Amino acid sequence: MESSTVEKLSPTRPWTSLVRQEDWLAVWTAVVLILLVLAGFRITMPIFGWDAPSDLLGSIFIIDNFIAILLFGFTVAILTSLVARLMGSSVVKFFVGFPVLYILACVALLLAGNETVSNWGFEYVIFAFLVGLIISNCVGVPNWLLEAVRTEFYIKVGLVILGTNILFGNIMQGGFLGLIQAILVVTVVWSLCFRLAKRLNVDDEFAVILASAVSICGVSAAIAACGAIQGDRKKLSYVTSLVLIVAAPMMVVMPYLIRIFSIPDVVGGAWLGGTLDTSASVVASGEMISEVTRDAAVVVKLSQNVLIGVAAFMLTVWWTVKDKGEHHIRPSAKVIWERFPKFVLGFIVASFIFSFVVSEAQVVETKALLTNFRTVWFALAFVSIGLETRFTDLLTVQGGRPALAFLGGQVFNIFWTLLLAYLIFGGVFFKQPAFG
Repeated sequence: MESSTVEKLSPTRPWTSLVRQEDWLAVWTAVVLILLVLAGFRITMPIFGWDAPSDLLGSIFIIDNFIAILLFGFTVAILTSLVARLMGSSVVKFFVGFPVLYILACVALLLAGNETVSNWGFEYVIFAFLVGLIISNCVGVPNWLLEAVRTEFYIKVGLVILGTNILFGNIMQGGFLGLIQAILVVTVVWSLCFRLAKRLNVDDEFAVILASAVSICGVSAAIAACGAIQGDRKKLSYVTSLVLIVAAPMMVVMPYLIRIFSIPDVVGGAWLGGTLDTSASVVASGEMISEVTRDAAVVVKLSQNVLIGVAAFMLTVWWTVKDKGEHHIRPSAKVIWERFPKFVLGFIVASFIFSFVVSEAQVVETKALLTNFRTVWFALAFVSIGLETRFTDLLTVQGGRPALAFLGGQVFNIFWTLLLAYLIFGGVFFKQPAFG
């Protein structure tokens, strides 16, 4: 994993941060893309889904689909190259490595596009991570590829675009029950995981990122937490790798446990939505049970996603007040604003606009295209995470204690969330909501 540290912000920041800071650049990139789509920009969406081998030759390996794949990659490459230029990187070196990174992302999307694989719940993020992981641990990452590996930028753009799909109306479908469960999961699991990490002598930065990943929503929350505390990117890469390694067996095993123990569909959905770390895995696992399970899982997952912004703000304030280091800055509204991860703000604004400003018809019309762009950004991000990860690091960094803290927190999360799902969605304290 690349050993670099997130830039520490000074008490004052010139206006040029709006076009130099990665957080802002991720927001502007997503905003440009969203505005173009709302203004009528359309592009043929590439096809990666297939069932029989004949589908590969009939719908995927054809000229029209290759052109669609190239246009999607070209759009992403142009936007990212502009960002690389603004951040002082070499655009030429970026364009040398990006085609290979994009091809790897497309391979992951193709593997996950198989109907059987999809039904089993293995989504593209797992394949993207594995593709990068195999290269990193078996071959090594060549220097010419590193300029295109921009993990945090890719995922921040994807998260802002994700805001266009997090609609308040959808969350309200389950009343406030999903939000109640989300708040109880995040507060209790975060506190326990953080304390467990500290007991294992894990440093504060690591503990915050670990606890946020376990309790809120995996990689997205880890990125937000790292930005809020101005954390070390090497620690962030470590945590995101843990999230993906643990997520793969969970998304397959948990639906079978729901069946084996005859857990009610609504309760099972609330359990999946509160523990699985990516929206796609929540949908896939829920559909392995029923439409009711899937819908309940999605509502709970959306509720936890909404808390990303709240959690990032609270972490920013807490860390600013707590920071007593050599470069301690007196807490103020300005300092808190400077430290707050701006891509989280973009996520919240996008969600608000698509919930209350954009017409319902336009939301429906643009959803598929924006979802496809978000998927490409995320696929690039997870390939990059794999390329930055080495298995030996997971066992040797701080003696493997962060990994132990993560696993301990996740085990508690599984049982605590199941209990809450029964109490909140099982008709014990509240009327059971109707889904499906």
